[in-house]
Amino acid sequence: MGVFLTDLLADVQHVIWDWNGTLLDDRWLCVLTLNGLLEREGRGPIDEQVYLEHFGFPVLDFYDWLGFAVDGPSFEDLSTRFISGYHARAEELALQPHTEEVLGALQSLGIPQSVLSASRQDHLEKQVRHAELGPYFAALCGTDTIHAHGKVGRGQDRIAELQIEPQQVLMVGDTTHDLEVAEAMGVRCLLVAHGHHSYARLEATGCPVVHDFSELRRHLSALAASR
Repeated sequence: MGVFLTDLLADVQHVIWDWNGTLLDDRWLCVLTLNGLLEREGRGPIDEQVYLEHFGFPVLDFYDWLGFAVDGPSFEDLSTRFISGYHARAEELALQPHTEEVLGALQSLGIPQSVLSASRQDHLEKQVRHAELGPYFAALCGTDTIHAHGKVGRGQDRIAELQIEPQQVLMVGDTTHDLEVAEAMGVRCLLVAHGHHSYARLEATGCPVVHDFSELRRHLSALAASR
């Protein structure tokens, strides 16, 4: 994996990061907020392991699996209540360990970076600003709704904006959906298993996977030393 991952990074001209779970450590808050919704329905909580093995996109399918009503108005209400509960405690969220070291290493290598998120644009901008990460990114690409869809189209728009070969772009995410997005964009993909899907679930896709940013940081250090 080490040599293969270093080769994967070797000629990358732009890195596109997923936000939630990848750069922002928010799994605990998502589980907490979901359990609040379940409690309101008179149902028992789920634990993080259940979440890691079943959360996915479209989010509507995950809500359906949990047993929520997901007809149009019900899904709208669930989405609104989830976002309200999430943002009530969002300022408690921290970055994933070693995030700034990894972003700084890429910046030192002269590799521009962007963020691509299913989060609504204004929510994404607020969180990135709160984390004081803005200077690392050439663009923040969110969506125009709170319902966590539209990421593929926004990603394709970003590739067109970059005006470089898609295969020179690396997408880094924490879910199998990020691989699907990367494939739709025609770019490379690296998955990190510290977010919203388990390592086993990510590894089963056949995509390169690292456990966390300390592992990625080592590969970036090796890349810098080879230049």
